[in-house]
Amino acid sequence: MKFCVHLNMQISPPKHLAPFIRHYIFLENHEKDIKNVRLFTDGSTGLILSANMNLYSDFSEEHIPASFFYGTLNSYKDFSSKGKFSFIAVVFQPYFLNMILNTSAKEVKNQIVSVEDVLKDKLIRFQDQLFDKINPLTIIDDLNIFFTRFISKETGTDYQLIAAIQQYILQHKGSVSSKDLEYFTGYSERHLERKFENYMGVSPKKYTNIIRLHYFLSLMNQGISDENMTSLSYHAGYSDQSHLIREFKKSIGLTPRQYIKTENKMAVNFIEL
Repeated sequence: MKFCVHLNMQISPPKHLAPFIRHYIFLENHEKDIKNVRLFTDGSTGLILSANMNLYSDFSEEHIPASFFYGTLNSYKDFSSKGKFSFIAVVFQPYFLNMILNTSAKEVKNQIVSVEDVLKDKLIRFQDQLFDKINPLTIIDDLNIFFTRFISKETGTDYQLIAAIQQYILQHKGSVSSKDLEYFTGYSERHLERKFENYMGVSPKKYTNIIRLHYFLSLMNQGISDENMTSLSYHAGYSDQSHLIREFKKSIGLTPRQYIKTENKMAVNFIEL
């Protein structure tokens, strides 16, 4: 039995939140069996909101909070779940976690932070709504109102710089060099690295690698064969296929072939093992 993805879609935020929240995902599991899942990096940060999830890290006995923020990942994290659950994943633009927690994104890179540790009881009502099986779209509407208060204040020039750099990298599908970014912004590589790590959690070079890999994933998900693997890797900006496979395994823990054969993809970067 696989996870049941209710709504069968990613839910977009309203227009004013789109620069800060990429999308919402609602997932529900009705089975009692242990589920092993992997979340791998897509350059985002986010929030997992649940009322009843028994989640453990790296298939160990280290219990994960039912609701938590996660920082930008360098590669991937494995989890196991025990029993029935439902949750909403709120996928942030990386810098939004910096704004919510009011801390450097570098400090929470690869970290899981319990919502109770940073927001006390401010998310309890959403957890209660999940527990009471309120329509997920209603909960997401309420979350939109909640998150809006974090963007009500004027955003500074640093945020505008980082957002512009991110869009530049996305537009070029990750095929951007340090010199390109220096020319685009007028700042030195070291200055950009400090600013980027503070807001995004990773260096510009690491972020470009992540975006390039996900561009390759988008090409691969359109169909792949032994004959076109090499051409797709070149098209995505990799110097050779072995370079691609090294990056792929480092970030996802699987080869491209293994990823394609993974049956239950709850999101592009969230799979059942």
